[in-house]
Amino acid sequence: MLDHVSVGVADLERAARFYEAALAPLGLTKLIVRPATVGFGKSYPEFWINLRPNMARVSPDSGTHICLRARTTGEVEAFYAAALGAGGADNGPPGVRPHDRVKYFAALVADPDGNRIEAVTFLKDDKPDYSRLAT
Repeated sequence: MLDHVSVGVADLERAARFYEAALAPLGLTKLIVRPATVGFGKSYPEFWINLRPNMARVSPDSGTHICLRARTTGEVEAFYAAALGAGGADNGPPGVRPHDRVKYFAALVADPDGNRIEAVTFLKDDKPDYSRLAT
């Protein structure tokens, strides 16, 4: 399973402000700051931003996005509001997105560089069953 992920950003200070605000509702805080990278997490850095000064804005059709688990719908909604308030762009407001009978409650945003970030929780009394996706 994944241990950590990272995204490239053109402006490290701007991105650090964005992610500090957007990730706070999910319980992730800034843990490590280095000249060209910042690590966020709960007890260890599991989400990194890395300076790529010549990076072009990420294409919306790149197919890449990162999804972070929230504990509640309130956390998903708070993530979305904080991300938009910190300069992110809407890529799907909070709400249920049914996938193979899974009650998937999510919100999606694009960071200031175009990286697509999602927060998700599963509604009460619903257990994810992805077995049908394997066929």
